[in-house]
Amino acid sequence: MNDANKGCRIKICGLSRIGDVEAVNRVRPDYIGFVFAQSRRQVGATWAASLKRALDPRIQAVGVFVNAPVSEIVRLTDVGTIQIIQLHGDEDEDYIRELKRQTAAPVIKAVRVRNGDGILRAEQLSCEYLLLDTYTKGQYGGSGRVFDWNLIPPLQKPFFLAGGISLENVHEAQNCRPYCLDVSSAAETEGRKDPEKIRRMVEAVRRCGKQSGG
Repeated sequence: MNDANKGCRIKICGLSRIGDVEAVNRVRPDYIGFVFAQSRRQVGATWAASLKRALDPRIQAVGVFVNAPVSEIVRLTDVGTIQIIQLHGDEDEDYIRELKRQTAAPVIKAVRVRNGDGILRAEQLSCEYLLLDTYTKGQYGGSGRVFDWNLIPPLQKPFFLAGGISLENVHEAQNCRPYCLDVSSAAETEGRKDPEKIRRMVEAVRRCGKQSGG
């Protein structure tokens, strides 16, 4: 993990091109995400491995999955393509336990937020982190829309905050005291990662962290 920012971390999700990797290498966010689930940002295992080889080793790679076979995820951790697992589907405690039985990689469990009780129930899962995202019917994340952050209850488990994080709300987002801000569409122009927007987002998060004493 990049320790340059002791406050809130930042993750740039949805990398799919070598140019995306080159852009993040220049500014070194704490995490990046490879999306293995069906998405316009989806990457396959072979291409993700190539991208990971080009990635600055100080940046941790997160694999994003939706109801994937456990064996598929374990294979990607075993070969070093990803270091952290993000579950964005309907995975339950039994699924997480089986995953943890087969790999030591930390697990992030996404919660599509509808109310505070749902977040508190998810906190009881055996994952290391939560990821709080906007609920959209029939969709597993990627909406680019903000949910009502007032729904977030006090949590003991560290959480990633996703859903419409942008330069306009990054300071307000950090007031929710997330462990990490998860950014995707705000780092893009016309559906492609934009190096300048990536730079500005990373700098904005780090600047806010310093101002808050992080």
